[in-house]
Amino acid sequence: MNEEEKMNLEEEEALKDEELQEVENAEDAEDLEDPEVSVAGEGEDPLEAAQLKIAELQDKYLRSVAEFDNYRKRTIKEKAELILNGGENAIKAILPVLDDMERAIDNGEKTDDPQVLREGMELIYQKFQKALEGLGVKLIETDDADFDVDIHEAVAMVPGMGDDKKGKVIDCLQKGYKINDKVIRHAKVAVGQ
Repeated sequence: MNEEEKMNLEEEEALKDEELQEVENAEDAEDLEDPEVSVAGEGEDPLEAAQLKIAELQDKYLRSVAEFDNYRKRTIKEKAELILNGGENAIKAILPVLDDMERAIDNGEKTDDPQVLREGMELIYQKFQKALEGLGVKLIETDDADFDVDIHEAVAMVPGMGDDKKGKVIDCLQKGYKINDKVIRHAKVAVGQ
């Protein structure tokens, strides 16, 4: 686990501890208000009644702690499994593209026509783009866009382009991508000056 995931896990555990404490406080308040428990019967010894109540509360407390501990262990295990197998959906989406690439390589030996190979590569490229879109990956648009430091990375400034091109993306040197509105790679662009 990286540090951010550990911090998130620790924050969640702290919140769960607070919620459990609130529940226990509420249960304790209800138990104290219970007239049958707080007032001993006429023939009973108040000390015995108090000891029974203490034993009951200890049992409840131990059960609550054990239940919470089991819940905590289960969630840690589930998170670890998600981290280990989180890329499973991505890999399943990309495997058909890999199969197509293997078929293209095998069929490339059978033909000398470059146009057929080009068409095959374009089909595989389109399939790969659809697989990425299905995973939530989107291309950052750069055509005639205003330069935005949040999604673009300026690698060159192009002078003398005129006032209408000032602060605009002139050329995209490397495409950028987002996944669910989070930038995973900034678009490397040349910007008009």
